[in-house]
Amino acid sequence: MSTQVQPLSGIKVLDFSTLLPGPMAGLLLAEAGAEVVKIERPGTGEELRSYEPKWGRDSVNFAMLNRGKKSLALDLKDRRQLEMLEPLLREADVIIEQFRPGVMERLGLGYKAVAALNPKIIYCSITGYGQTGPKAGAAGHDMNYIGDTGLLALSLGSPKRPTVPPVLAGDLAGGSYPAVVNILLALMQRDKTGEGSYLDIAMTDNLFMLMTWAQSSAAVTGQWPQSSVELFTGGSPRYQIYPTQDGRFVAAAPLEQKFWENFCRIIGLDERFHDDFKNPAPAIEAVRAIIAAKPSSEWRQAFYGEDCCCTVIATLEEALNDQHFASRGLFDHVLSNEDGEEIPATTVSIVPQFRSPAHEAKHAPTLGSHNDEFLNKQ
Repeated sequence: MSTQVQPLSGIKVLDFSTLLPGPMAGLLLAEAGAEVVKIERPGTGEELRSYEPKWGRDSVNFAMLNRGKKSLALDLKDRRQLEMLEPLLREADVIIEQFRPGVMERLGLGYKAVAALNPKIIYCSITGYGQTGPKAGAAGHDMNYIGDTGLLALSLGSPKRPTVPPVLAGDLAGGSYPAVVNILLALMQRDKTGEGSYLDIAMTDNLFMLMTWAQSSAAVTGQWPQSSVELFTGGSPRYQIYPTQDGRFVAAAPLEQKFWENFCRIIGLDERFHDDFKNPAPAIEAVRAIIAAKPSSEWRQAFYGEDCCCTVIATLEEALNDQHFASRGLFDHVLSNEDGEEIPATTVSIVPQFRSPAHEAKHAPTLGSHNDEFLNKQ
């Protein structure tokens, strides 16, 4: 086992969050060496424990997101149990919470109350719409957040058959990652000033960054980008998904001219369509007809080793068995459950030198399994 000290070794995180945004943020911190303590309701724990599919006692998704953490089961509405949390509040470095604005204050656990006990606390609140503004108290989920920010409108696909995005961009790109980035910045600032800080992470705020190209274009041209019309939404033959003869798909992204010229040569595109900027629609249809005439195996072979930015779209099963990803150790970390079963753990964005050793199985905590460890200090 490596003796290297991880970057967040010695940092204690109290995690009051549930489902995906906060728990994923906590997982990233835990993978970098932080001690993450989940505060859960007695009896049932957080909602994700009950989700399907189950793997052992709890949901496999709960196990994936909460591996390597500790669990403290407390009824936060019970004043006596809440008081038992005070020693942890005094020694914690970071708090992550995901309730609607005002809930933690009503429980007596708002930033001001905690900072009075622990002025060095980094207190991170993750919500859909932030702590202020007309929508601050609104309920929502990922699709609402990407819908309210214009991101979903740019990725609907065909108006007759709109596509539901499989990636929870609001939760992850809008919540988890900004939370971790700002927690790390706050810890660096605390090292310099000795003071803690409050972080208002609004998932909707952070989604606009994902559409920089669209905002920039609208600001200059006065034309608002649309789904299926723009370069990055399906309006160009240079950034397009083309069906193959055998029901697979080619992801074609030969954006730069040199890649486009190589692509045209490889597929044998008629020269009439090479200048695609004049009228992209006929070029799209011409390429579509060519790609549809051959099976994916032939296109995979044709594109192999060529500089044209084109690939056959992989299934998830194929991607998880891709030797490139396996060679980089993406699936070397192991998740275990209470029955001794093991499966590959979800990959995280922590580079290997900052993580715990691969092949060292981790498991999610059973509900309240660390109550004695922390409450015996009373």
